Amino acid sequence: MVNSVPSTPIPDDVIIRPEARKPVTDPTLGIQVSVNQTGTPRHRLVTIGDSLTHGFQSGAIFNTGLSYPVMIAEALGWKPSFRYPTYNGPGDGLPLNIENLARALEQRFGGNVDVLEILPTLLFLRDYLDKVEDYWERGDGSRPPMQRQINHNLAVYGWDLRNTLSRTAAICQKVLDANPPKDDFLKQVVEHHNERAAIRVLNSARDASGRSLTPLEAAAALGAEGTTETGSGDGIETLIVLIGANNALGSILTFKVKWTADGYDDMEVNDQYTVWRPIHFKVELDRVVAEIKKIRARHVIIGTVPHVTIAPFARGVADKLAPGSRYFPYYTLPWISNKDFKPNKNPNLTGADARAIDSAIDQYNDFIVDAVKQARKEGRDWYLFETAGLLDRLAVRRYLEDPAARPSWWDEVGGQYRLPPELQALSPVPDSRFFISNSTGQRIQGGLFSLDGIHPTTIGYGILAQEFIKVMELAGVKFYGPTGSTPLPKPVKLDFNRLIALDTLISKPPRTVASVLDRISFLDSTFNLVSSMIMSSY
Repeated sequence: MVNSVPSTPIPDDVIIRPEARKPVTDPTLGIQVSVNQTGTPRHRLVTIGDSLTHGFQSGAIFNTGLSYPVMIAEALGWKPSFRYPTYNGPGDGLPLNIENLARALEQRFGGNVDVLEILPTLLFLRDYLDKVEDYWERGDGSRPPMQRQINHNLAVYGWDLRNTLSRTAAICQKVLDANPPKDDFLKQVVEHHNERAAIRVLNSARDASGRSLTPLEAAAALGAEGTTETGSGDGIETLIVLIGANNALGSILTFKVKWTADGYDDMEVNDQYTVWRPIHFKVELDRVVAEIKKIRARHVIIGTVPHVTIAPFARGVADKLAPGSRYFPYYTLPWISNKDFKPNKNPNLTGADARAIDSAIDQYNDFIVDAVKQARKEGRDWYLFETAGLLDRLAVRRYLEDPAARPSWWDEVGGQYRLPPELQALSPVPDSRFFISNSTGQRIQGGLFSLDGIHPTTIGYGILAQEFIKVMELAGVKFYGPTGSTPLPKPVKLDFNRLIALDTLISKPPRTVASVLDRISFLDSTFNLVSSMIMSSY
């Protein structure tokens, strides 16, 4: 079953590396900058990004009050002032909250969904999905709340560099106007859910003439409001930009590698591509960086792009390609076992595909590092956030279970990421494997990724927030905690016991996850049913 051949030719500008890029350990890149601290910026935190910053979890955008930007705002003592969109509804989120669905199945069928209950389950699912679809397409969810002020969290799930540069609420509304919803009896999915979610983020982002703004323009408008004392100077204290994962994530979601070509910078046509060639990513990044430089922000933190192939949605099958390799011969959906996997039947990427995707991402990150370095040389107080390095150091199946696969820099950067003591005290200790809980409500593996296998759980978002706080402390940002008045002792530490209690996947795991995965595996191995449904949705 071993396969080291890419499924599609690798472009010449993709440099295949023998090991992953070494993470940066100094967010300042060793370049000192003198910061003008005059005045109090009106906005202590503004964030731009994609699903990680928006707060996506278990297949939906729903619990945005537990996104990492809100956690940071709370530590700043600024949560009451921090503006972000919300997504409530009958299914608790948009487009489909898998955790909520799992609990609904548990309530209806108990802890086990038996194979003999497939028909009742499908009928239940159709009714459940119909209610969710109706709410967002025709009900209250189709009418975003009125809001005058621009949000501080300007991230939108699914958006890449080009969307962040060019997309607005007005463009999203045109898409909805041109595509009125259809109530398909069988296909009960929320149509154009991304546009519906984006409008809630950006509908209030308009200039004085009413023109709809992009996320970057909206941040610039907030920055232009200046300090509370004079109305001039930097209007934003800290700007976080974490964007670029969706320039490669499509390869994992579709299990297809299609490198960019003509039209990579055109939102009307670039959905056909799943991985941006490095030369194209750099052109888009340079444009984003130019826009960030227009934003009046005292401190700017820019994150690297994570290696998307580590996410447990794409599960490595069979033995690794070679002793000490970090790659498996194939990657497929997480419920397809080694014995059931068939390369000609199941959607998959090859190990060579994964290596090429990761190598391209390493080049993306080299460009991001260079951009931060140049900005600091210009006297701008920019910092690098190592999203990629953080995920690498948490990768169980890639590195932690296989010490021989670890890169040469592993020990130099600190080795395995050390979880907060509160998380280490959990049993089992949360890790990066796909989340599974059994019929007794016990989590038996995973815990850092939510039920979609792509996005973090609440404690996973807590780790992101904690690492961002470290960089902000380095920048001299003051944290006051929930009271907003008394400075917190350094180093600032989040209350992970509180996050554990708020994380329902950790504190009260659904009892149906293992049995539902078994049923999905049965349907897939017998009829290839679920794989074809998932692939057709992208």
